[in-house]
Parts: sequence; structure tokens; C-alpha cells
Amino acid sequence: MTEKHIILEDIDPVTFYGVGNVHLQMLRSLYPKLRIVARDNVIRILGDEEQMAAFEETAEKLRQHVVRFNALKEEDILDIVKGGRGGREMPDDVVCYSMSGRPIKARTKNQQRLIEAYEKNDMVFAVGPAGTGKTYLSIALAVKALKEKTAKKIILSRPAVEAGEKLGFLPGDMKDKIDPYLQPLYDALEDMLPQVKLQDMMEKHVIQIAPLAFMRGRTLSDAVVILDEAQNTTPAQIRMFLTRMGWNTKMIITGDMTQIDLPKNAKSGLVEAIHILNNVEGIGVVNLDRSDIVRHKLVTKIVNAYEEYDKSIDKDGL
Repeated sequence: MTEKHIILEDIDPVTFYGVGNVHLQMLRSLYPKLRIVARDNVIRILGDEEQMAAFEETAEKLRQHVVRFNALKEEDILDIVKGGRGGREMPDDVVCYSMSGRPIKARTKNQQRLIEAYEKNDMVFAVGPAGTGKTYLSIALAVKALKEKTAKKIILSRPAVEAGEKLGFLPGDMKDKIDPYLQPLYDALEDMLPQVKLQDMMEKHVIQIAPLAFMRGRTLSDAVVILDEAQNTTPAQIRMFLTRMGWNTKMIITGDMTQIDLPKNAKSGLVEAIHILNNVEGIGVVNLDRSDIVRHKLVTKIVNAYEEYDKSIDKDGL
């Protein structure tokens, strides 16, 4: 009896098999001449050669569907088995899908401007207050590029600015010391990629997360490169980062001018870079504001309150 193995790459097998293996049971009923056994991300099929060939084609289409949508429904399976394309197309306004199958797309006009600026330019500055989706949407664009193979890797960086505890006093090795600064980047990636696949990509350096200081001396090619919290860079640091750009690379630089944690009297590299590069062809600058905040409604109120407080401080000269 002929036996073949199918390896489910780039997806979460649980999504493919369904809760309680309901999708797997459905496939078994649709291919009654086959014995289908699944373990982890490997499917063993035995039986009729003609049905095996048909099942292989179906499994690949289903895998591609899960890669795109991070979800699989019974109607998608039926449509693909009958020769369709999976019951639905990805809407033009969707960047990618979260692990829960939720579409990730622009939710405000300025977020849409960020997507358009990314498509038109090789370098984009996205500036705005907390909660406007700068980092999350930027990482979604990078994940999309990786899935569509327009980029070979994603490189994410942040300046490790100490706010309170000194790095030297934090427990653990260097990775343990810097990971807290990079956690928001991990969180966004975990929402868009299967945990096992994310870990594999990081081990193979397809996805790289590192403090800004680790960028010196590198040339970053065939990648989407994101510098987060760029308001906390010095002019020398951001200049070093921007000149790392190599061939077939896109850069997104995000920051919040109201949350500069640099020492007093230190100049923000982000402020200087936008001033110098604002009119350079191939560089886009997108300003998001409090109307773009997509977190809890209290975040908007908090941002508004602090803006009013800052104005009063400036006015009174305190």
C-alpha cells in the first residue's frame, strides 16, 4: 500500500485540523478510500493513489488558505475540495489576519495614510501618541511582506532607554536585560504568527529583534526594518540606523513626541531626522493624532488631559 507524508509548514496545525480534529474528520469522510493519520504538523496518507494525489492538492490549498487567513471553516474545505478557491478572497483593505482570524486593517484615515505611504515609499516615519496603532500596523505590513515573499526577513529594533532601573542591575544575561524593552514587538508578532512558526523564524533569523545598539556596522537588505520608539534615539543613533538601509529594503520608523525619555536637554533624533528628511523623495511622513487612538476609550481621554496639562505648563512657564 502506497504511503505519503504531507508536512504542514508555516501554519498552526490545530487551525488546520480544527477543534477536536473536526476538520480532519471531515476530510476523512470526503476521501473515504484513504487512511489519514495526523501527528503534530505531519499528515500520513495511505490508500488509493488517485485519491492520494487529489488529497495532496487539497491539503496544499487548505494550507495556503490558513497561511493567508489564520483560520479555516468547514465551508472553505468543501469549496476547495469541489475545486474552488476557498470560499473567499482577501479584501483589498486587509493587511493580514490575526491568529484568531480577525482582519488587520486601517481603522482610521491616518492609519490608511500609513499603509499608502508604505506602499509608495521605501522609508516611512509614523509619528503619533500612544494607542494609534503605529507599531502594530507596521508589524502587520512586515508580516504581509514576509508571507508574500516580497521580503526575506523582518528586523525589529528599539532603543533600550533606561527609565528607572539600570540595565546593569536587572537580573539575567543580556537577552534577559533587553527583552522587557522589546516585549511590545513580541506581543504583536505572537498575534499574527503561529507560536511554533514564530519561534522557528526567530531561531533561523528570519525575524530578528534587537536593541538599536546592535545595528551598528550592518547592512540591512531584502527586509522590512522597523525602528520603534524612535523618539528616544539620539541624532547620532538614528543617523546610524537610517544609513543601514540596503537593497530591496523598506524602513518604518515610529515614535511618540510626547514620550521622550532621553535625559534633560538631550535632543531627540526623531525630531531632527524628520526636520532634515521631510522633503526627500522616497521618504514618507505620516502624522497620527488622538483621533486615531484605537485602544480603550480612556486612553484618548488620558492623552487629551496630558496635552492640556502640557499646554498649561508651557503657558505658565513652570
